Amino acid sequence: MTIGNTEATAGTWRRAAAPTAVAAALALVSAGCGGGDDEPASGASSGTRPSTITVLAAASLTGAFNEASEVYANNHKDQTVKFSFAGSQELAAQVRQGAPADVIATADTRTMDGLAGEVTDPQVFAKNKLTIIVAPGNPEGITSLADLSRGDLTVVLAGPTVPVGRYARESLAKAGIEVRPKSEETDVKAIVTRVRMGEADAGIVYTTDASAAGDDVASVEIPEQFNVVASYPVAVIKDSGKQGPANAFARWLLTPEARQVLAKYGFVAP
Repeated sequence: MTIGNTEATAGTWRRAAAPTAVAAALALVSAGCGGGDDEPASGASSGTRPSTITVLAAASLTGAFNEASEVYANNHKDQTVKFSFAGSQELAAQVRQGAPADVIATADTRTMDGLAGEVTDPQVFAKNKLTIIVAPGNPEGITSLADLSRGDLTVVLAGPTVPVGRYARESLAKAGIEVRPKSEETDVKAIVTRVRMGEADAGIVYTTDASAAGDDVASVEIPEQFNVVASYPVAVIKDSGKQGPANAFARWLLTPEARQVLAKYGFVAP
């Protein structure tokens, strides 16, 4: 089984409004995801054509899904799984525009609910929480959500249509805090990058992304009463021509084996 990995960038699908542009963009994604169906899967016998599925996944799942795919490969050598990671709102747009994909996993149920006519039987397979990230050593002395309203700080959030951006605003509202972000990013990885590069003093991300960043950032806990739990659903895309393999991967994400891998990255079972 071979595993491909791509990241869909914000704006790619917005520029693909015209039919010809959509076709060109989808062709690029297919190429970027890895080999096509004719590419032999690793470990497959000579002459065997593997079934290749493309999974659209929330950016915050990048590390966990890359490792989970290796575990999945051990018992599914007749399949090739390719990933395209981006903000959930971008993934939903890709599905609506006819992206050549088979499975979608978003960072919220609201985005998935908006695809009710495009997907079948969504199931929540993991949950996540929020945290504040700051520069290593916390040079600005940020200790709470309230500090993010300070005028001397540069704070970045994801946009309000991005799940982590909406969750962040819910968290701030619970605490009665108003924050005017310096920028509104298209996915959680962009927030981490801003803080890591010193372009922002703080941002609100998932705890899993703070952990994945390692020593490049420090984390400031958000109390339970102000935190927001993110639910991650997975579903098979109705237009997929590979319903069997797609359903197999989606169901596998609900197994103890998959949840054990997800737990290593800080995700919790639903």
